[in-house]
Amino acid sequence: MSDDKHVRRNGDDYGDAFVAYLPYGQAWPRDLGSTLDRACRGLAYYWGSVDDRAADLLETESDPRATSELLLDWERNWELPDPCETFPPTTEPARRDDLLFKMTLLGRQDRQFFIDMAARQGQTVTIREYAPYMCGVSRVGDTRMASLTDDTAHFRWQLGPPEMRYYWQVDLENVLTGVECMFERYKPAQTDVVFTYRSVLDRSAGLYPWLMA
Repeated sequence: MSDDKHVRRNGDDYGDAFVAYLPYGQAWPRDLGSTLDRACRGLAYYWGSVDDRAADLLETESDPRATSELLLDWERNWELPDPCETFPPTTEPARRDDLLFKMTLLGRQDRQFFIDMAARQGQTVTIREYAPYMCGVSRVGDTRMASLTDDTAHFRWQLGPPEMRYYWQVDLENVLTGVECMFERYKPAQTDVVFTYRSVLDRSAGLYPWLMA
């Protein structure tokens, strides 16, 4: 397999080729510095400029890891800045990183994926996935002693119908609507997400015992 790669050519390269293809004869002097030679090379410099710009597009702007001039076009095609980002990046390097993240995102449906996605927005979240009543585990409704730490003040989960397994409770430390947007976009289709805010709810007051972590 040949080691083929793109080669940039400047105005002098095009000028040499232009002069080499001139007809032979006294009316076509090829002497370096002649009027005809200078005219041909002057015209050829235009193609050197075109070649250089085409090379920029081919070598740099077509690569999302290095693009600068076409960064806006890349972002438009990948729907960036993401409306789910509370504070979208503003510098070119950060915008390129955001673009690469969006292009290479595979996605998952486990809780850690959503915790990591929220962390990208500077938010720390805790996700609780509920389970329905299960004999041998739910202890006929009293789950306070089910924890490994024997914490009698906290229930392991809420009891409810089988469909409760399709609920996530997401505890957020700050009110950032972008995180909610991201969860609603990527959450498992059968799952409903309930958001709570540590900075809003006074858990120590016991006003919301069902939200105790």
